[in-house]
Amino acid sequence: MVTDVLAPLLELVDVGAALDSARADVDSALRHPALRSSGGAMAAEAGLRSAVASAAIEGHGYDLEEVRSGTVTDPVVQGALRVSRESDGLADLWTKVPRQVLVRMHVLAARDVVPPDELGRPAPGVDVNRLTALLELIAGGTSVPTMLLASIVHGELLSMAPFSGPNGVVARAAARTTLVAGGLDPRGLLAPEVGHLARQPEYLGAAGAYATGTPDGVRSWIKHCTAAISVAAEELAAIAAVAGRPKQL
Repeated sequence: MVTDVLAPLLELVDVGAALDSARADVDSALRHPALRSSGGAMAAEAGLRSAVASAAIEGHGYDLEEVRSGTVTDPVVQGALRVSRESDGLADLWTKVPRQVLVRMHVLAARDVVPPDELGRPAPGVDVNRLTALLELIAGGTSVPTMLLASIVHGELLSMAPFSGPNGVVARAAARTTLVAGGLDPRGLLAPEVGHLARQPEYLGAAGAYATGTPDGVRSWIKHCTAAISVAAEELAAIAAVAGRPKQL
């Protein structure tokens, strides 16, 4: 019998409740009527916001409108934007060829940040077995809720730092891609990175706790990730509410 290594995480205190609460927030936001006619525009907006927030967490913070205008040339910001722009194609392949998709994410995110010969190549000292195990989970090796898998993908990639350069951008993109590919957010309307940035001290602390590998550390990380998704759902609902208002003549 094959054992689902992530299944025991559902038994950690408060994890099930946190997952259920965040899922309810997401479902509520995705039911907003404005998404029927403006879903494409909102997905593009979510992609922009996710990229800007992810770069900010990496230490490259800029005003959203400044980035929107196209005047920001910071390579980390541009890398995060490139990953976001390819999100649909990456999500389509994520569960089929996760290793290749992860490499592609790094190539997009780290271009002009690290030397060309380091793009898509594992950093020295990476635990290849641990990375392979994670890729197997992404490819269907677990039946836990998508939100839980996304949090583990995120936490593992932050802990392993498999590439040189902006690993955080890659880890957050991989987590968001997991949400899309797993069907929780099939149109890519959520920007969880906004939630991580809004709770950045907690994000950094919970990531450090996850890296310890203790049950309490993993639990605190999962709870943070669910809270970040709830923030993203609240932001989507607010944007949709504005988009759904009648236009003034």
